[in-house]
Amino acid sequence: MFIVVSPLNPDPLYKQVTDQIKNAIAGRILKPEEKLPSIREMTKELGISEITIKRAYADLEHEDYIFTRSGLGSFVANVSKEKMKNEKMAEIRQELTRILKSGEKFDISADDIIENIRKEGVEK
Repeated sequence: MFIVVSPLNPDPLYKQVTDQIKNAIAGRILKPEEKLPSIREMTKELGISEITIKRAYADLEHEDYIFTRSGLGSFVANVSKEKMKNEKMAEIRQELTRILKSGEKFDISADDIIENIRKEGVEK
């Protein structure tokens, strides 16, 4: 499986699982209608509690990334690229707000940050 969880990561374990499944869907590693490992299989493979996996799957289902068929398991939903892009942009905006607030404490302007973003984009 493609998921790796770490107690050193500041995100809760269920969020690590959720984020990695979303990334796999966005990257087309997981395709629409593809069956996900069962909760038990995932629990055994990752060495984390069943409650954690249930929470991750419930969140993914609530956000329409996966769907569950009773007796058959959980499957990847057909998620539009636009939905994924909009959600990621909202996440990036939150992170940028955090970065800007942090930069203000050190007299780092938004222009300084933008310049660094441009440099990173050019260097890649």
